[in-house]
Amino acid sequence: MLVDPRFLPLADRFFSMYRQPRNGGGALVAYVHGEKVLDIWAGYADRDRRWNRDTVALSFSTGKGVASTIVHRLAERGIVDYDTPVAAYWPEFGAAGKESITLRDVLTHRAGLHRVRGLVPGRLGLLDYDTVIAALAASAPDPRRRRGPGYHAVTYGWLVAETVSRAAGKPFTQIVREEIAEPLGADEFWYHVPADQKPRIAKLFPHINPGGLDWRLTSSVLSVAGPLRGLAEAAMPDGFDELVRNPAVHDAVMPGWNGVFGARSLARMYAAIANGGVIDGTRFLQPETLEQMGTVQTRDRDYVLGVKLGWRLGYHPPLLASRTQPSRGLGHYGVGGSGAYADPETGLALAFVTNRLGNAVTALGDLRLARLGAEAQAIVRQ
Repeated sequence: MLVDPRFLPLADRFFSMYRQPRNGGGALVAYVHGEKVLDIWAGYADRDRRWNRDTVALSFSTGKGVASTIVHRLAERGIVDYDTPVAAYWPEFGAAGKESITLRDVLTHRAGLHRVRGLVPGRLGLLDYDTVIAALAASAPDPRRRRGPGYHAVTYGWLVAETVSRAAGKPFTQIVREEIAEPLGADEFWYHVPADQKPRIAKLFPHINPGGLDWRLTSSVLSVAGPLRGLAEAAMPDGFDELVRNPAVHDAVMPGWNGVFGARSLARMYAAIANGGVIDGTRFLQPETLEQMGTVQTRDRDYVLGVKLGWRLGYHPPLLASRTQPSRGLGHYGVGGSGAYADPETGLALAFVTNRLGNAVTALGDLRLARLGAEAQAIVRQ
């Protein structure tokens, strides 16, 4: 492990979270101005297996930030353009009134395709990439998209994956490897997990039943309840509570939620973003791209989440348990607690992955990363 003396208080806070097997396990990695200052792990990957240096975890919406970074890498080379209609790359997408929806709309959750509940038939239907892609291409957009964003909690990843795959002429998994893993020298960016790496995955627990209630009943009730209907439509498909625990998810490509990562890999990606686009002397992103990535695209109320989140191009601002929030920060948290972000102002990059789902209701995670992030920010600002 690595602990810079300045970050001992942060390490202490992290280790205190994993004192008992029932707390599960996790890993936390931090960089400051491109230098790794923290690399620690603790707890249990399963009841009889300790979390170790090589443990990885399914990290839910944390993967949206990785998929978004791919878009920006491709945009630098003109393979995609933010303001080009998605249908220019993926012609079938232009059906049902979507011909003018741009890649920028997708990145800022303004495509009006938030609905995953009922999108495809069957409790395992979401495992079939081609069926999901065809359903999204045929879907009509929600008219509320013209008034503001609506968080595409599950569908976002498929929209990004198919668009970049069509534009680049390559499978999405190959693009992830070529645009993220290889340039960073970090392998653990998986949406389709190699068979020989599956034993490294930590077991998720507990069930993601909101408030301990039955998932199917709760999602059905919320789907017809006015204020929360959008969240049920976007994030609570029938059988999802069982699907997230099904080993088959690691053989599918569902980049909105099924990404499996190590904290070390995530932190390295965000370290490059926080350090002017450079990591270990190698340029990963251009300064003008970073400027685009961090610019707030919409301050309108999100009709799924019910808040004004200030979406960037594929990222949300870091959410810290502090009065002071990073004004230029960007990243993505996942349901249950995992997440990562970069703060170009301080040069801080922080990544946290865990198998103990802390909050099954909050779409952008729980308070663990918010508290760890607040501690880290306080240290770097001293």
